[in-house]
Amino acid sequence: MSEATTSIQGAMPGSAATRPAVPGRKRLKAPWQLWLDSAGRVSPLRIAALLFLLVPVAIATYDLNTEGFGARPLNNVIHRTGFWALIFLLVSLAITPLRRIGRFGQLLDVRRMIGVGAFVYAATHISLYIADQMFDLWKVASEIALRLYLTIGFAALLGLAVLAITSTDGMVRRLGGKRWQTLHNVVYGIALLALIHFFQQTKADVSVPTFVAGLFGWMMGYRLLIRFKTARGELPAWKLLVLSVAIAALTFAAEAIGIGLVFNVSPLRVLGTAFDFDDLTSIRPGWLVLGAGLIVVAIDLIRARFGPRRGRAAA
Repeated sequence: MSEATTSIQGAMPGSAATRPAVPGRKRLKAPWQLWLDSAGRVSPLRIAALLFLLVPVAIATYDLNTEGFGARPLNNVIHRTGFWALIFLLVSLAITPLRRIGRFGQLLDVRRMIGVGAFVYAATHISLYIADQMFDLWKVASEIALRLYLTIGFAALLGLAVLAITSTDGMVRRLGGKRWQTLHNVVYGIALLALIHFFQQTKADVSVPTFVAGLFGWMMGYRLLIRFKTARGELPAWKLLVLSVAIAALTFAAEAIGIGLVFNVSPLRVLGTAFDFDDLTSIRPGWLVLGAGLIVVAIDLIRARFGPRRGRAAA
């Protein structure tokens, strides 16, 4: 099952999704009933995922009423939608580690939904950019072709579109499970392209992109280490700890190099500020990545101590 896509299916009047339920027959849900699980039951988890996907809308609504969009509101929303597209894409990728480590198997039910949410925000992102260019499609096309960061971002969008289009159960059957999975593995490359686009869009403050990149690095490192899991399909907690420390160290180094390049200062000087905790905004991304990794380690230890044991986990 893909990590960043969801089922997009249409319902025709008189279809099985709209006919009255027959006793003893499995209830089918309409495609717009995203709060129902595959059995047609109301799912608190799916409702929570939907509310999560609407968080950016709620924030934007609040800022609209408090003049939080600044002098260029459309440009502000363009950046917001792109940022949240990346965040939701990474959240969809985080489901596999959380599912395996915490035994949260039910998360699979919302992985596709969150993945397609990333595509919706990405599509909104470029649509607003087109609006900002006064719907001059020739200018938009030339800008995408001539500006590298736009070319990279557009490539990521096209990749997400392909994953969304092929995310239905019907496409799985049509392509075959193996070919479908091979196609959807490109999500990792898409996430990398989106990160590069994010970095290129950030002119001065590289802290947030570095933090997001650190989380992505942790998830990719986990997928590499899981190849060496135990006979029970588990990854020892000490390996998760080593991974978290290593990725945090790389995050510290990456931020120092990035700031050094932008402001022409020594990366060592930047690293010297790692222990400055004057306020919450001064906490370096490396510490945040380490904290996220330690939370995962804690989840693993709690599950190992109190949770049920099981056999080899699915990949």
